Amino acid sequence: MDQTYKPTPSAPIIRLMVLETDKPHPDTYSERGSFGRIIHSHFAKAGRAHRPPLGVETDQVFVVSEQGGRVPTVQEFDGFDGLLITGSMYDAHGNNQWILDLLELLRALWIKRPEFHFVGVCFGHQLLARLLGGSVGPTPSQDWELGHCRIMLTPVGRRLFGTREDHVHLHQMHQDQVLTLPTSASAGHELLTADTEVLCWGRSEHTPVQGLYIPDRLFTTQAHLAFDEDMVKRQIQMRVDRGGIKDLEHAGQAAETAHLEHDGVEVAKAILRLFMDDKDEPS
Repeated sequence: MDQTYKPTPSAPIIRLMVLETDKPHPDTYSERGSFGRIIHSHFAKAGRAHRPPLGVETDQVFVVSEQGGRVPTVQEFDGFDGLLITGSMYDAHGNNQWILDLLELLRALWIKRPEFHFVGVCFGHQLLARLLGGSVGPTPSQDWELGHCRIMLTPVGRRLFGTREDHVHLHQMHQDQVLTLPTSASAGHELLTADTEVLCWGRSEHTPVQGLYIPDRLFTTQAHLAFDEDMVKRQIQMRVDRGGIKDLEHAGQAAETAHLEHDGVEVAKAILRLFMDDKDEPS
């Protein structure tokens, strides 16, 4: 279902296809809808806060075929400016058939649509790193990064977010991470030219690669942009109930930080600028 926010008739409109790789907690779904609808609401808010305002149109496809979803065709992205891959409980380094099919789709879009933009959140961040030849897997310590987290910004990150601060805060919920940055050598010449550098915009003590950036092409974030307090608590509990998170003390401490303010709108604004005349300059 297409969703639209148009601040003014003359506002630039960004059309984004959201590839849903999981389903939210049932209570979150009843209150806020699917991850695609949650992403739409968040980016519409960021579009309103952007200067000048930006309109956002989204559509979404649930791609987990083993749960009744489907991976779309390349042709279904006609008319869209880019895509966003959501977070998921699945492993981005896994070889589920739908993950392999999704990688094939992403590769085809990357090669056939040089003007197309790629955005990934958590699982999506890791999957796009995998696409470009980066290594993805569990953190060497095997522990989780959970809850409200300070991310230290690289110079690229400070430019992207238009801040003189050396950090931003976002909510985290992951054990896997990007272990090595993609390079033109790891991606192959079909995907990245020899002079293309995949930049890292932030790091934390737990996760050295918090996000990837290629000007006018790619923007990923390991952390979640659109989680609110209830979502954080519910998603943590889902992982505890399913046995993914075994350190209950850590889970409880993380849940206690769910109410803290974070910079998800500022990061979303920076992502929207990827679709404009992307010069690393904030608006």
